[in-house]
Amino acid sequence: MEKEEFAIVLDYLPNGYPLERKMMPIAQAIGKTNLVLLELVPRRGISLNAGEEVYIGEGKRDKIYYILGRLHREKLTESAKNQLQEFIEKIVGEREKEFVEFFNKSEAINKRLHQIELLPGFGKKHMQEILTQRKEKEFESFEDMKKRIQNLPDPEKAIQKRILTELVNIERHNLFIR
Repeated sequence: MEKEEFAIVLDYLPNGYPLERKMMPIAQAIGKTNLVLLELVPRRGISLNAGEEVYIGEGKRDKIYYILGRLHREKLTESAKNQLQEFIEKIVGEREKEFVEFFNKSEAINKRLHQIELLPGFGKKHMQEILTQRKEKEFESFEDMKKRIQNLPDPEKAIQKRILTELVNIERHNLFIR
């Protein structure tokens, strides 16, 4: 897994967590590449805004002092969850090709369950239809999928919901989050 270079701030807590004794500023963030939830400690005197992109790579960081570690899903604030929703919508739009590739390459998890069936709204019939269509010709975009398969739930929305679910809940099988 490659290291994150940039993160998007989901929420900034200038006084840290109210129930913990340490009064140190904390930023709840998500890595842009691997979608890892992180807790970041900003440099002294730096204030961060939700939605702001910050550098967290190996070199000199201008705004982040250090990465405290992974952010546990239970600690996510409500505003961080809202920000997360917006971020995921943006990312899925920007990396459409990568997510369409998921539909072209996804495989069975076991004899009874296929990766596609883990997407909200996608059942056995949709999965069968996707597999049949992709044998003829791989999908090129979400629009291409919608044109070729009747009554298909919006694949973009389904992927967004699945990523959010994987970030906020403990799932038995993760498709997009490590």
